[in-house]
Amino acid sequence: MTVTLKPKSEITVPKSILRKAGIKAGDKIEFSVSGRVIKIVPKPSPDELQDERELLDPKVRAAIREGYEEFVAGKTRPIEEFFAQRASKVLKRRGA
Repeated sequence: MTVTLKPKSEITVPKSILRKAGIKAGDKIEFSVSGRVIKIVPKPSPDELQDERELLDPKVRAAIREGYEEFVAGKTRPIEEFFAQRASKVLKRRGA
């Protein structure tokens, strides 16, 4: 999409472009400039940053992989049992 800028005009990003980029009302965005290129990137929320950090943790990745393998093998268990097991592992790590 190409538009012509007029003197004193601001740039408006079309809704279709925002939708394709996954940017919605209320999101915080970050602007950066390199030469004649302007980058507009949604700034992740603290929760999203935490999720990204957790996904990089090898232990978390191993747990996800293990859960996926169980799922593919057809093994299931009640969610209460899963959370109880997870909570006991957290308590053991904390030394409680």
